[in-house]
Amino acid sequence: MPWLEIIGWTGSVLVVVSLMQARVLRFRWMNFAGSVVAAGYNAVVEIWPFAAMNGVIAVIDAYWLWRLTRERHDADVYQVVPVGPRDDYLRHVLGVHADDIARYYPSFALDDPGARWAYLVLHGDETVGVVVVRDAGEGVGEVQLDYVTPRFRDFAPGEFVYRRSGAFAGSGLRLLVVVDDAQDSGDYLRRVGFTHEAGRWRREVAPATP
Repeated sequence: MPWLEIIGWTGSVLVVVSLMQARVLRFRWMNFAGSVVAAGYNAVVEIWPFAAMNGVIAVIDAYWLWRLTRERHDADVYQVVPVGPRDDYLRHVLGVHADDIARYYPSFALDDPGARWAYLVLHGDETVGVVVVRDAGEGVGEVQLDYVTPRFRDFAPGEFVYRRSGAFAGSGLRLLVVVDDAQDSGDYLRRVGFTHEAGRWRREVAPATP
């Protein structure tokens, strides 16, 4: 098979595989790469309608990649909504993603009587993250769940609960902890202000401002 034809097939495969991706950022990157390759191939073989179409798709993907990357740490784009741990909508969200949650948090149980605080992270009108914290006593809150929906798994919306929203100010908590078997993403926890000490991740809670 000629090398030029291989390049053309590579672009087509990337575009097709991109459509199978649940993660929005991964989809955009793969679709962008495939469209660029396909546009170049079609231009070389002078199939101009397809070259133009793939070129436009690449420009659209580039715009969304720029926007998604720019917004990923923007507190004005993500909203944190506190809900009770028995909230019906929270239970609906957790039920929809129950199998996925069980993969990463097999010991999580919303009916734990110690569960006191729950937060939904929204991107527009889409729920993209859930954080649930139980009362471990003496001003310590244990993070039971810090879940991100598959579409936004290339992002870290939980950061807005810990670092940007002031969600725990006034809760009476002085410390948040994450045990090692509940969250294995050390890089993520460091980014949102946790430090690792004595086998667990911990983060001081900023007091409420008057």
